[in-house]
Amino acid sequence: MPLKPLIQDKNASLRAAVRAVDSKVRPDFRRAMVCAVLAFILDGAVPYFGGAHAATLDRRLAAYGAAAGFVGFGMAATRSAASELTRVSLARAGAAAATPLRVGCLLVGYLIVALTAMDLFALPIGNLLVGGAVTGMILGIAAQQSLSNVFAGLVLLFARPYVPGEKLRILSGALGTLDGTVTSVGLF
Repeated sequence: MPLKPLIQDKNASLRAAVRAVDSKVRPDFRRAMVCAVLAFILDGAVPYFGGAHAATLDRRLAAYGAAAGFVGFGMAATRSAASELTRVSLARAGAAAATPLRVGCLLVGYLIVALTAMDLFALPIGNLLVGGAVTGMILGIAAQQSLSNVFAGLVLLFARPYVPGEKLRILSGALGTLDGTVTSVGLF
């Protein structure tokens, strides 16, 4: 049996598989993944050049360039991931839940990029992290009930035990039986 038809047949099936995956993957998701991979590569390249304290100017400039590239690709990956998250949550839960999720994704992504960039540019972040940890503990204790509602809303948002328009009956000890219709699903 000739080898050439087998190779052509294998390539055709491979192309068909790539087209099938490509039709299901959204451009924002693809852009987020490509930018994230490039950001991680540049993050690993900075120590290769010697970082901000390299012995020669050209290696220091290369490290600064790689760090600046990390910031650019990290921000692009964050924006694209937030856009994809918004698209998915709009379809599942509506604008009331999609907007806070987008803002939260952007804040977390930008914070990670900023802290990593500060490390790559050799800025001291120890005191900033300690202050942030103390502030986070204080805010976490103060907003414990609100944060538990947000996480419960996220679970309900992604698990989808009910959808808008569905009729529900809630049995509560103090309030008795409550009947209602779901109008919207949000984080709170």
